[in-house]
Amino acid sequence: MNPLLDFSGLPRFADILPEHVAPAIDQLLADSRTLIARLLADTTPPTWQNFVVPMEDAHERLSRAWGPVGHLNAVMNSPELREVYNANLPKMTQYYAELGQNLALFDKFKALRNSAEFNTLSAARQKIIENELRDFRLGGAELPDAEKARYLAIQERQSELSSRFSDNILDATNDYSLVIEQSDELSGLPADVLQTAQEAATAAGKTGWLFTLKAPSYMPVMQFSDNRALRETLYRAYSMRASEFGKAEWDNSPLMTEIVALRAEEAKLLGFDNFGELSLAAKMADTPAQVVEFMRKLAQRARPFAEQDMAELREFARRSLGMAELHSWDIGYVSEKLREKRYAFSEQEVKAYFPEDTVLTGMFKLIETLYGLTIQAGSAPVWHETVRFFDILNAQGQRIGQFYLDMYARSSKRGGAWMDDVITRRRLASGEIQTPVAYLNCNFSAPVGGKPAQFTHDEVITLFHEFGHGLHHLLTEGEDLAVSGINGVEWDAVELPSQFMENFCWEWDVVRDMSRHQDTGESLPRELFDKMLMAKNFQSGLQTLRQIEFALFDMLMHSQFEAGGGKTILQLLDEVRREVAVLIPPDFNRFPNSFSHIFAGGYAAGYYSYKWAEVLSADAYSLFEEHGILNAEVGARFRAEVLAVGGSRPAMQSFIAFRGREPDIDALLRHNGLH
Repeated sequence: MNPLLDFSGLPRFADILPEHVAPAIDQLLADSRTLIARLLADTTPPTWQNFVVPMEDAHERLSRAWGPVGHLNAVMNSPELREVYNANLPKMTQYYAELGQNLALFDKFKALRNSAEFNTLSAARQKIIENELRDFRLGGAELPDAEKARYLAIQERQSELSSRFSDNILDATNDYSLVIEQSDELSGLPADVLQTAQEAATAAGKTGWLFTLKAPSYMPVMQFSDNRALRETLYRAYSMRASEFGKAEWDNSPLMTEIVALRAEEAKLLGFDNFGELSLAAKMADTPAQVVEFMRKLAQRARPFAEQDMAELREFARRSLGMAELHSWDIGYVSEKLREKRYAFSEQEVKAYFPEDTVLTGMFKLIETLYGLTIQAGSAPVWHETVRFFDILNAQGQRIGQFYLDMYARSSKRGGAWMDDVITRRRLASGEIQTPVAYLNCNFSAPVGGKPAQFTHDEVITLFHEFGHGLHHLLTEGEDLAVSGINGVEWDAVELPSQFMENFCWEWDVVRDMSRHQDTGESLPRELFDKMLMAKNFQSGLQTLRQIEFALFDMLMHSQFEAGGGKTILQLLDEVRREVAVLIPPDFNRFPNSFSHIFAGGYAAGYYSYKWAEVLSADAYSLFEEHGILNAEVGARFRAEVLAVGGSRPAMQSFIAFRGREPDIDALLRHNGLH
């Protein structure tokens, strides 16, 4: 049996082969099309049971077959898998675009909305129907036939370009390596980084130390290497990936221009002035202008702090390191030296206290305390031997969720960290509840020399962030697929549970329990933690402006910019930098060419969501600060009003139900030391 067509349990990763993909997808698409035709031919009035449920079932099967394919393409990428993924992606895109344009289907949903049954449905089901009606309008259902055809073509082309954008970054990243043969060129680099580089060189049949552009190799060089020339070499290679400076077939520049132009055309077809407006139609924020104003206001508050950060950095570099001027490849290094001097600790010193198992045990203990749960190791087929699997049990010992944890970087895995859904909670026809399952993916350094993997504090924060997304999906109490877990949640509120979790990484009562020195077994000393706390907002002005720069660039590009017009995407970014940034990268930097969030992820005209949701998460967390950060009552309330409801009501209603009022920006400014 085709493993992609087996929906009896978890995905059978060991059995899935590239040749299974097309037959499974073709069969499920054919089944779905047959079902839609039957539903449309049925003359009885549509009800939830005879109309919505059969479609929900069919589309769940489709997503449960396609989901593992997309996942494997991201975490175990191979030429064969990439080929079948890219061959089947247009079929999926076309099917959903066709569905969104089906006027007869739209009419059925309208009839259901106007029926007597509608008022008897739960609030969650009413919201699903309202969301469907909105999505039909946004999907071009009301367009004339000729424009529908163009809309479909735009969707297909966009998904093809986005997939190529990701592939190009992965290929350009994997293509680069640098071998250093003289140990005196590696001064300043930590022992574990050197050991990994030495093992990589040996594996490649080289002598010396091999460095790549993957985060666990690249970041420590930028932060710790005393060799300025080495930092510059790697910085140049990293910042010019997937651009005109490399192989022509990996250059993302033309793809970006075409993607932005297609989005603008799509928005115009649907009656919006620009793609920013279209993007916000299903988000909390109202207009591009509102987002731009929010970002500029935040930039004004942060700028004096960022200017001070930069002045301190320049002064320190000149006085203590003899650097007359600072280049982009110096910033991470000089910042680390300044932090070490000012706060008398280094990232490396802290890293020794965060071995993987202790961090996981501490994080699980926090979740168990807040929400009355138990997390324990489970078993499931996995795609790589380093992947771990866990069960979540409620207070009664019943399993309510499961998740995979794929922690380490490898050449077959795309960069970054992300959460994705495997199975979504719902009530089945049998009356049983389907247990939700999630993927949590990171790109940390794998264990070396027989010791457990060790995480920097930043990596611990990343892990907590992704786990927050996971909990949003796993602790839902939704019984209808379309608003269960993260489904149906406005994109600019999706980051609330993830950013909320990050706050606990700065609490002594939490950190003490998830730290243990790799050699002595002692917890992180309070004195070192206090230094970390003092350093928490080190350069937060610069960091805030950096996020604002990306968010403003994204929104302006999708609302006030014409692709292929007189100005390039890079020139637009330069303008934004002149307005808000205090740190301007060199001319050769091609940051947009690897900005996957907006060109290959779901964040187009939505990157502002990180800051928007940070306001929500900081303010939500302030209730814990007021009542005790391990307060199980407040935890139960957060679970009930935010995590459990998923997308069954507007995110603002959920926030107010939890906090008792609308969000306030002051908590964010206080948390970031910008007040």
